[in-house]
Amino acid sequence: MKYTFDILGVSPILYFFNQQQERKEQQSQTGVEYVAAYKCTLDALIQSVENIPNYRGWDLDAVIDTVVNFWVNNSDSIKYWKERLKDAGSENLLIGRVANVKSLRAEFETLLDKNR
Repeated sequence: MKYTFDILGVSPILYFFNQQQERKEQQSQTGVEYVAAYKCTLDALIQSVENIPNYRGWDLDAVIDTVVNFWVNNSDSIKYWKERLKDAGSENLLIGRVANVKSLRAEFETLLDKNR
């Protein structure tokens, strides 16, 4: 299975928590997870990914490798989000998305179909 990871932005803690609750109520198990960290560090992002429920059947080592590869290859983006998180203050989280590529593609196609 092939995975993808990206940093999406910065969010207030309560907003992220509410969004996670809504996703749990609305969807069955998808191959897309949104993760959060208080710090913009590789260790913090890996820890957030390690907290993804095991029922997905994902290869955790491959998912972590994907996060590490993102970190190594996107230094400008990381610097940008590190500054945005710092500017936002301590009541905010860095938000990332980890997914298997097939499921993410299906989620995007669903979104596009809803807008037609």
